[in-house]
Amino acid sequence: MRLGVLDIGSNTVHLLVANAHPGGRPLAQTSEKSVLRLMRYLEDDGRINDEGVTAILEAVKRARDVAEKEGVDELLATATSAVREAANGIDVILQIEAALGQPLQVLGGEQEARFTFLAVRRWFGWSAGQILLFDIGGGSLELATGSEELPELAESVPLGAGRMTIGFLPDDPPGERQVERLRGHAATALAPLAERFAAQPRPDHVVGSSKTIRSLARLAGQSISGWSGTERLLLRRDALKSWIPRLAKIPASARQELPGITADRTFQITAGAVVLHEAMSALDVEELEVSPWALREGVLIRYIEDLGW
Repeated sequence: MRLGVLDIGSNTVHLLVANAHPGGRPLAQTSEKSVLRLMRYLEDDGRINDEGVTAILEAVKRARDVAEKEGVDELLATATSAVREAANGIDVILQIEAALGQPLQVLGGEQEARFTFLAVRRWFGWSAGQILLFDIGGGSLELATGSEELPELAESVPLGAGRMTIGFLPDDPPGERQVERLRGHAATALAPLAERFAAQPRPDHVVGSSKTIRSLARLAGQSISGWSGTERLLLRRDALKSWIPRLAKIPASARQELPGITADRTFQITAGAVVLHEAMSALDVEELEVSPWALREGVLIRYIEDLGW
């Protein structure tokens, strides 16, 4: 069976196409991505403006066309925080559904965390023990922990890299004062979550997922060879901290010259670094490993299992 997962996020509209069969790994055969940076289209009243709605619909139609060309049997379409929380979100969802010709599953923050945690568990396996997960999107930060396939605790907080860039780092480059404001805001927002996670068992394995964290690991972390030659990306908190002042002084146009920073992440990578560092500090984490699998793979895994093969 050929399946597609369409993830309409705050930063991108991303289609993953994979061949599915019982017991098989959901490895992508085709990937189609449109960069949105949807937060720049938000008005003061929280509405996505007309230009932003048009950008979403054009990206969705491109993804639909690719899915049809790839012979997808089933398209699993999801939307996350930016669409979910917009003041005109219901109207935008209806327009997306009309463009797709099918229903759209709008995920809550906790659902995002649970799907992503499932993907991470499958990637690292049961031997990883108690997992603590960090996932930074454009609109929100998801945290989850547990020793089973689904987390015992899953939380979402509106500290996404795009949202924080618009709200706290409007200048390019932002400079030290704006970064300190964001640090303070993130620390305050994370404090109650840190208390709840501290009550959970100490993690055996700390994992980060999402393109933002992967980019930061390529910039500030280290790559080592894993089992069967696979790449493992590790990111230490102190190494991440050392890069934040440098990122804050570099214009967005120049950041893509840095290792691991792609053009679609240049504007929000500084905010992502600050949020991740504060989250690791709040939860007393010194190092994390990056997971290649995240939300899309989790949605795909759950769908395959629900087929009852």
